[in-house]
Amino acid sequence: MSHRFTKHYTREEATALLPKIRQWLEDLSHLGAKVRRLDGEFKPVLRSGIDLGGDRVSSWVRAMIGFQEILGEFERGEIQLKDIERGLIDFPAFVGGKEVFLCWEKSEADVEFWHDLDTGYAGRECL
Repeated sequence: MSHRFTKHYTREEATALLPKIRQWLEDLSHLGAKVRRLDGEFKPVLRSGIDLGGDRVSSWVRAMIGFQEILGEFERGEIQLKDIERGLIDFPAFVGGKEVFLCWEKSEADVEFWHDLDTGYAGRECL
């Protein structure tokens, strides 16, 4: 039987990652806000035809790289980041021998739900 994911998490493994994931989500939020703020500052300057450079552009580049590095952490672990603002995360797992997602959102204390790979949040069931 083939599986869609090569990495699968137990509830305990997913729960153990929550402190790191909470930090990644916080960092993504800060970096995203910084990129949006700098984008807003750049738009009028770019429309005027002035070349950009210097510290603000370097700061924007560093924020974008940081954002991409964190997304890469999720990708390497095959952890699905479904919604950054809500902190909605899916971990590939097996429940009852079936490949599913363990589903967690940052407002939740623990990993307590799962859903089929194709049903999404609306199909969540309690573990």
